Amino acid sequence: MVGKLVTRRMAVFGGIGFGISVLGGCSATGDVQPEPAAMPVRTSSLDITYGPRPDEQFPLPAIPYQKVASRFHRQIVPNPTSERPGIIIVDTENYFLYLTQENGMALRYGVGLGRQGFEWQGRGRIQYRRQWPRWTPPDEMVARQPELQPYSVANGGMPPGLDNPLGARALYIFQDGKDTLYRIHGSPEWWTIGKSVSSGCVRMINQDVVDLYNRVPDGTPILVTRIAKDGVATL
Repeated sequence: MVGKLVTRRMAVFGGIGFGISVLGGCSATGDVQPEPAAMPVRTSSLDITYGPRPDEQFPLPAIPYQKVASRFHRQIVPNPTSERPGIIIVDTENYFLYLTQENGMALRYGVGLGRQGFEWQGRGRIQYRRQWPRWTPPDEMVARQPELQPYSVANGGMPPGLDNPLGARALYIFQDGKDTLYRIHGSPEWWTIGKSVSSGCVRMINQDVVDLYNRVPDGTPILVTRIAKDGVATL
């Protein structure tokens, strides 16, 4: 009798234990863990800085800024010179263009330099600026490259557009009232920033030259120089 009772109790408690075990198993494997929330897509400020410009006369495509060395991205840096605020400084040694600001800071852009970009140094002024300028190669360039004859002075130059070598904006530099033939201009060839190229003066990414154009008035002083690592500008 006792044996039957023990056996029955074991069966009952064993069944309960089995039930708990089964329920425990369901509880462990049946709970559905919530999926982690999707991370928001982060938009870099550079996505905006170098993003498309659909409102331009000739809509500008986005620039793959990730392929441009970060030191040539538009950024605020300490002014490497003692020049007062409101001056454009072209550093031909390091391929930078600075717009000096208050509190010892400057807005820095990367540039590419053509042969003409190394031929002139000194102080001048931005005599005037143009949006989507025409490009007119000088006669000596046409003589070297006859294929440019359709864009000669006599033929009115190359119309503005995305393929125009002057890009979206051009700033024309004069010294003592005379044209230096030195230009700051845009370029569709973003991959030439930070490099020496065969022709042109000071070329900028189109988005950058548009930004600079909007920040400086006609008559802005400009210094074209070489800045050594110690911050000394040499003419």
